[in-house]
Amino acid sequence: MRYRSQWRDRPDLHRLPVPSIKSHYRRDNTTVNGIASDCTRVSDSSGDTRSMPARLTLICHGATAATRASAFPLDEPLEEGVEEQARKLGLSLRRWNRAVTSPALRARQTAEALSLNAVVDTALRDCDYGRWSGRKLADIQAAHPADVTTWLSDSEAAPHGGESLRALMLRVSEWMAARLHDNGHTIAVTHASVIRAAVVDVLGAPSESFWQIDVDPLSLVDLRSDKQRWALRVSQYRR
Repeated sequence: MRYRSQWRDRPDLHRLPVPSIKSHYRRDNTTVNGIASDCTRVSDSSGDTRSMPARLTLICHGATAATRASAFPLDEPLEEGVEEQARKLGLSLRRWNRAVTSPALRARQTAEALSLNAVVDTALRDCDYGRWSGRKLADIQAAHPADVTTWLSDSEAAPHGGESLRALMLRVSEWMAARLHDNGHTIAVTHASVIRAAVVDVLGAPSESFWQIDVDPLSLVDLRSDKQRWALRVSQYRR
């Protein structure tokens, strides 16, 4: 079954003069815009990591009820059956040196199902949607269309009273910079918004690119560091 999450292909949003929002979800997909991650090819996780290049694998948490409803998330749990999907994905995560997770319940449940024994890192938290949290975007757009248009077109805006997209991207950029000199392989379980922000940061893309990145539940993005910059790694397709 395929899920379409926040807020793609909704007829009520097609009239908005803003970029299309691409965040559709598939239950069993493990790519982000064709970017795949092979988490088994890394040096032995036991032993000295000082000579190992930095590798960062970002994993989006599994699907939730908010995913199905095209709603801004609260601290809701994973949908039924998603933990089993995560356990299957976890079988491929054989070698890593450290694991961290967003403090959100859906992220912690995903990390547990992946058998990561992850440490909570608050910098990986989802965007704060303020008064919109728990509400469907369609309902907000119907009641406050100008606010939604402003939010989608201006990364500095926060009409919901929470965190602007610019503030989110700055937070993620600072976290990425702090990880630049890490050694070994880090796995981070986080949110679609954080992964979008990370990809925008690595590519040096304009903030408008945020909405042009698809992030599916349980999808992975693989990054490598030469201690000076992060690079996005696109892995070879394997059957």
